[in-house]
Formats: sequence, C-alpha cells, structure tokens
Amino acid sequence: MVIHSSMRQKAPACTDGSVKEENMMNTIEGGVTAAKGFMAASAEAGFKYKNRTDMALVYTESPAVCAGTFTTNVVKAAPVWWDKEIVESKKDVHAVVLNSGIANACTGGEGKEINEYMASQIAEALGVSTKEVLTASTGVIGMQIKKEPIQKGAKLLKDALADTKEAGLLAAKAIMTTDTVPKEAAASFEVDGVTVTVGGMSKGSGMIHPNMATMLSVTTTDAKISHDLLQEMVSEIVSDSFNMISVDRDTSTNDTYLVLANGESGVEIKAGTNGYVKFKEALSFVATDLAKQMAADGEGATRLMEVRAVHCKNKEEAKIFSKSVVTSNLVKAMVFGKDANWGRVLCALGYSGADFDPDVIDLILEAEDEQIVLVKDGVPTDYSEDEATILLGKDAVTFICDMKQGDASAIAWGCDLTYDYVKINGDYRS
Repeated sequence: MVIHSSMRQKAPACTDGSVKEENMMNTIEGGVTAAKGFMAASAEAGFKYKNRTDMALVYTESPAVCAGTFTTNVVKAAPVWWDKEIVESKKDVHAVVLNSGIANACTGGEGKEINEYMASQIAEALGVSTKEVLTASTGVIGMQIKKEPIQKGAKLLKDALADTKEAGLLAAKAIMTTDTVPKEAAASFEVDGVTVTVGGMSKGSGMIHPNMATMLSVTTTDAKISHDLLQEMVSEIVSDSFNMISVDRDTSTNDTYLVLANGESGVEIKAGTNGYVKFKEALSFVATDLAKQMAADGEGATRLMEVRAVHCKNKEEAKIFSKSVVTSNLVKAMVFGKDANWGRVLCALGYSGADFDPDVIDLILEAEDEQIVLVKDGVPTDYSEDEATILLGKDAVTFICDMKQGDASAIAWGCDLTYDYVKINGDYRS
C-alpha cells in the first residue's frame, strides 16, 4: 500500500513537547482484513479474464451495519439496485461479493436475476440469508454474466477465506480491471485504551468523474455504530474524497462505496464524542487515500494532479473551481507534456460557472515541497520555464489557485492525459 505523506495525521503536542498518544490516528498496513473480525478471499472464477483472479469476497461472521453511496448515473447496474435496496432497509449484512470483467449493466431482467443468484450462491456457501450479501460488479457494459463462474467462484471463495493481510491484498487485486496496482488503505485509533480499526480497498482507473468514479470500494471497521449515524458520516465523507477525483469526465454505471461496521472492537461511536471525531478522521483518511490512489492510477497516467482552490467565498464554489481545473483536458495534457501553459488553468477557472476577479488571482505550481508562483494578481511572473518543467515532471503535481475571496477551500485530484489513455480505451472489450 502506498501511504501518501500528505495524508499522514500528526498528533497534537502537549505543553511539554511530548505527544498525546491517545489522540493519534495511526496509518497502518493492510486493507479490508485490518479490522477485527473481517476476512477476505479471491478466486479465479472465469467471468471474462483468463489466468487471473476475477472474484473477491469480504466476510464478517458478526452481523455488520452497512452504509453506502452509489453512482449518480441514471443508467445503473444490477448490483447497484440490489445494494441500494439493502442499504436503505437498514438491515445488517455479512458479506460483499465482487466480480471484475463484466459490469452486469444494461442487462435487463436477466441481469438482475443473475445478480441475485450470485448473492444467493455466496449466502448458501456462508450459511447466511441472500439479502445479507451485497454485490458489486465492474467491467464491460452489456454482457451477461453466466452462472458457471458464479458457482465455481462461490466454492473457491468460501474455502479461501482468511483474515490475513495477504488475503485482503489478493481481494484488492481480484477486482482490478485496467488498474495497474491494487489499492488499499487502513488506519487505527484508540478510545479509552481500546483500538478501533478502519481498512478499505478500491478499484478504479478509468471512467472516473465526479460524482464518484468507476469504482468499487469496500471499507470495513470493527467500530460499533448505528446505521443512521454511519450513513450520515459516509455521505459527508464521500463528498470530499471520491466525489473530488476525475480521470476522463465519464461517470460510471457501477460506482459503489460500501462501509461495513461489525462492532467487534466493542467501542460504540456516538455523535458529539471524542470517539466520533477520531472515527470520522480515520474513515475520511481511508476514503481520501483510496481516492488519491485511483486518481494517480488513471488509465495511461504518468503523474497525479492535485488542484487546490483556496480563499474562496464558500466550500461549494471552491469545489467548482478545483473540479473545473482538474477535469480540463487541456490542463491534463499540459501536465503530461510538462508545459507550464498556465493560461489553461485560468481558462478552466473562468468557465467553471463560479464568479471571481481574474485581476487578483494567484496561481502557484507545487511539487515535492517546492513552489513556483506562475501568476501574481492575474498576470504572469518572471518565473523560470526550465524550473517549471522540472516540477511538472514530478510524480505528483499541485496547482494552488488563490481566489482571494474568502476563507473556504477544496481539493480535487486527477491525472495527466496521455497517448496510452486512447490506446487502452480504443479496444477495451478485447
């Protein structure tokens, strides 16, 4: 797992210079199996790919409260409808089964029947109810899933279940499509000396655009929390994480973000408590880290692009500004070419739909803690093109847009636009 240094949480210092250990949120290794009581598995079921795993399972014997958010696309895949119904019912669940290769979207009534069949096969293998199994699919739209790989995969997954880090990593690998790396994140904190853990995995590389992405993401926690409080928290967190990334301006049919809480730590999270603050921080870290990993792994991407809109009138406008820049194909192409053509950034701000004074804006380029002021009060500075080119060649590039309007800010993440993006999507079905 890649830990983004910008996301590491620092503990507050005491007056004597020491650190209050109880207030620390620790980033840890692992994914969906990091939290107590959760197991995972992967299987080579044969949905579409050959000689690779394409099915994953996350399971908890203890019933789990579940919250989730889903694609805003009017065209929704069968698993999305299934999961929405279960999440909205506020009933506990035991498992999430995921497949890659075939999205089970635009598949009509047959697709919905196959989705329920997949849930039922996993339920039978685990000895739970069908409606206690969530589903998720990713891959080609319009293809029907056959029963044979489901039957094969269900048995393999049941036999492979384990609570190890390796099992979690293998599950993250099994849900990859055009992803080049698996994506995991985990964090822990203490409440009255008891450790609470949050861990997650996701996939996403292309068809990524606010709101959410072509993503499947499962997060687990051993915290004890009510459905309503967890759902409220998840809905808030997603707006500053998964809803702030873009690769290619396309919104998927299958976007699914699920959070399962089985309560095995014994720590109950209640609104207005210190535990609530710590839990939200940990859950936000995992979501944001996974979101950034997806943006960095955009199809054909060579570098992560971050856009910070600062000193804005309000949070809504800050999001509008940052998203407008991060989704601009011209800005993305300029980052790929390491060309400090800063006018494209100002242009993207200008057509964002939010108003500002272009004669006062500052634009700063940042990479690896080095900064170059490209624009000051709306006009270019005497910056070095050579130095700007060097910064634009770093693995992660940040544009800071100082709007000088107020105190609100927002961050969006994306990636550069390369020749390989077209190559990948020109024959995606093959």
